[in-house]
Amino acid sequence: MLERKSLSYMQLRKGPNKLGFMGIPQPLADALKLLLKTNVYPTSSNLLLMSIMPTLAFSLALLLWFLYPTSYTMTHKTLGLLTFICISTMMVYPILIGGWGSNSKYALLGAIRAMAQMISYEIPMILSLIFFAMITNSLDLTSFCQNSNMPFNTLLAIPISLIWLVVVLAETNRTPFDFAEGESELVSGFNVEYSGMKFAVFFMAEYLNILFMSVLSSILLLNSCEWAPAFAFMFLLARGTFPRHRYDLMMNIAWESLIYNSLALIIFITPLMYI
Repeated sequence: MLERKSLSYMQLRKGPNKLGFMGIPQPLADALKLLLKTNVYPTSSNLLLMSIMPTLAFSLALLLWFLYPTSYTMTHKTLGLLTFICISTMMVYPILIGGWGSNSKYALLGAIRAMAQMISYEIPMILSLIFFAMITNSLDLTSFCQNSNMPFNTLLAIPISLIWLVVVLAETNRTPFDFAEGESELVSGFNVEYSGMKFAVFFMAEYLNILFMSVLSSILLLNSCEWAPAFAFMFLLARGTFPRHRYDLMMNIAWESLIYNSLALIIFITPLMYI
């Protein structure tokens, strides 16, 4: 609801405002419609894969929240960043197998392009996480919240923050990198054959990833979870501001710019850590 209202006011319109007070129950009505809608399966599709993949995507998105930092010592995850990398890299499989299992050429093409995008931007994402781990000398997300005065965090904060914010937008398939869902020639990308509750589960998994990425960005860049709503609003602002990028230019940004710059920052900071 917040996203729909924010986008509508950015575009000088009201947005949902008919159902109830200011249209607030509209998301509940949409969710109820998707729950009651008939699940349609293409004749030649793999029913098992089409049923399992949305659940797997949602389960992986929920599993990320296990890494939420807490002040309780017994629940610290000493390898939190490493666990996050392992879980986030598995997000590719529900998209690829879900598109392939529907046995539709449009869905398969959308899944392949979404997979290529996610794999490409995972490399600078991992390099950025290595940079933050080297600064904090830890893989525990709780230690990021406890070390507010990290060394070398002022001069190098701007370039690594810009790289991270671009990577986060691409990893969550958000504007201007929303090719997985917004391609006009593919109708809706990998989930074009999904309807009803299956589509809703994919949708919820995407928003869970966005919320966790907002929390993680707040922890890495500002050493606190309190700024997560501001980063969540950044996703909304980016969608209402930027036009969709061209696919080949989007891939060039990852392979010709972000990877080299993030690797250069790691090489630059390595000798400083031993001074």
